[in-house]
Amino acid sequence: MGKKVKNIFLAGLAVVIPVGVTVYILAFIVGMMDSFLAVLPGKAHPDRMLGFHVPGLGVVFTVLLVFLAGLIARSWLGYKVVGAGERLVTRIPVVKNIYQATKQLVDALLGGKVRDFKKVVLIEFPRRGVYTLAFVTGRTVGEAQEKTGEGRLNVFVPTTPNPTSGYYLIVPEEETVDLDMKVEDALKLLISGGLIVPERGKAVRGE
Repeated sequence: MGKKVKNIFLAGLAVVIPVGVTVYILAFIVGMMDSFLAVLPGKAHPDRMLGFHVPGLGVVFTVLLVFLAGLIARSWLGYKVVGAGERLVTRIPVVKNIYQATKQLVDALLGGKVRDFKKVVLIEFPRRGVYTLAFVTGRTVGEAQEKTGEGRLNVFVPTTPNPTSGYYLIVPEEETVDLDMKVEDALKLLISGGLIVPERGKAVRGE
């Protein structure tokens, strides 16, 4: 009886915790965006103009702010200012590492680099008998192909939990093991350190 009650309680936790965490994170993000309204002058603040607080106005303000930043960044002057700002940030210890890691991740997700991966394969790396996931980026051509021989693939071996860094390798095609796994699922597996394991169209927790 006690074991049955325990299993029911654990099943409830499995449902409530993800929902609760999701709601908490969304509420935190909306609250943080609402706090951005503090930069507006007192008379222009929506709360003062309307006479009451409307949750979520910060989201609209943030979206407009991001759009405006995009317009500025795409201009000639904005490009110069952003470049100068990045050079300044990269000279500050600790801040430089956080900024560069974040920028690499955003560039990978928004810049279409994930879509450039052809497929997911397994290769023996860093030694024989040890396998890791790798993304095929294309066939080896040019001088590298001439020096290494026919049938070589360019692969990217990402690191965990930050898949935006890793190793570029040239490997024989016959030494790769094709997987049906989608690139997005492979990234989930890598970022989670093996905790979230894709299984033929669905993701399960690794034992």
